[in-house]
Amino acid sequence: MQAARFARLLVFCLALLASFTGSASAIPMLLIDSTSFQVLYAEDAGQPWHPASVTKLMTAYLTFASIKAGRVTLDTPVTISQHAWNQEPAKSGLAVGQSVSLKDALYIMLVKSANDMAVAVAETVGGSEPAFVQQMNLMAQQMGLKATHYDNANGLKSPGQISSARDLAIIALYIRRDYPQYMPIFDTQSVELGGHKLETSNGLLEHLSGVTGMKTGFICESGLNIVATLDRDGHSLMAVVLGASSVRERNELAAQLFLRGLSGALKPTGQTILDVPDLATDPVDMSPLICGKKARAYVKQREAVFPMGLRGQPSYLTDHIDGPSYVATELGGVPGIPLPRPRPGSGNTPAIPAAPSEGETPPDADAAAD
Repeated sequence: MQAARFARLLVFCLALLASFTGSASAIPMLLIDSTSFQVLYAEDAGQPWHPASVTKLMTAYLTFASIKAGRVTLDTPVTISQHAWNQEPAKSGLAVGQSVSLKDALYIMLVKSANDMAVAVAETVGGSEPAFVQQMNLMAQQMGLKATHYDNANGLKSPGQISSARDLAIIALYIRRDYPQYMPIFDTQSVELGGHKLETSNGLLEHLSGVTGMKTGFICESGLNIVATLDRDGHSLMAVVLGASSVRERNELAAQLFLRGLSGALKPTGQTILDVPDLATDPVDMSPLICGKKARAYVKQREAVFPMGLRGQPSYLTDHIDGPSYVATELGGVPGIPLPRPRPGSGNTPAIPAAPSEGETPPDADAAAD
C-alpha cells in the first residue's frame, strides 16, 4: 500500500516536472551597460516573446519623434474615442469625448500604462491606430528589430504582437539617446487625474535606489515583463525580465540583475546588445502557466526556485523611495463633439525620422546618459 502510494506520488511529480520543462526556465533575462552597450548577462534574450504593455515604449518613441518634427506639440489635445474607450484595462478613467494634453496623455500612458490612452495617442499622432501601427512596424525594421512586430499600440493580446528582450532593450536605448528630456516621465510614481491617483506598477521605483524607469507589462500570454533602467554609483545599467510568474518574481529578478551588475559579479561578456541574435522561432505562450489550470502549481514551483521577497525570506527591494507625482488636467469636451486633432503631415501617417540602419551602433555614450 505504502509503496503503491509512493509510486503514484512519484509519477505525479515527474509528470508535473515534465509539464514545466522549458516553460519553467523560459524567463528571458538581460542586463546591459547602457553606456558601452556591453552585455553583462543574457538568457534567452533573443527568444520571441509577447511584449504586453512594454509595447508602449515604441508608441512613446514615435510620439516623441512627431513632437520633434512639429506635427504635434505637448499641448495638442488627445481625445478618448469610442475605439480607445473600448480597450481593456488598465485605463485612464476618462469617458468618450474627454481630452487631455499630449503631455498629460504621455504621463498617463507610461505611468499608469493606460491602454485607452495609448490608442488615443496613436490616433492623435497617426490619424488612426492602424496607420500608427504601420509606422511602429516600419520603425522596428529601421532599428533592426528582427523579432518585433506590432498589431496594436498598447500591447493587449494579439498573436502578432511580438518582440524579444534584445529588441525591447534597443528601443529603450533609443529613447534614452534621442529623447532624454522625456526620461522624467518614466521615473514618475503616480499621476493625479480628476481626483484619482493613477499609480505605476514598477515597484522598483519605490524600493530600489537608483532606478529611473522604464516600463512594465502583463498579459496572460506574456507573463510579467519589465524593462528597467538604473543609474547608481557611476554605473548606468538596463535590465529586462520577461515571463515572470508574479510581480514579486519580476521585480526581485530585475533587482538581482542590477545588484550583481553593480557589485561586479556580472562582467561584460564581450558581446554588445547588437551581437545578441533574435531567434527565428515562435513566441512562447505563457497563458497555460500564468492564467490556466496549471497557474497555482506553476507559481509554487517558481517560488521554490526563486523565493526572494516571499514572507520570511530576504528581499533585494529594501529601500523606501517617495518619488515624483504628476498632476494631469482633463480639458473637457462635449460628448459627440471631440476636440480637433492635428492633420498628419502626409496622408494619414506621420513621416518617420531617420533611424540607424541595421548593424549600426545604437546610442552613443554621451547622448544615452540622463
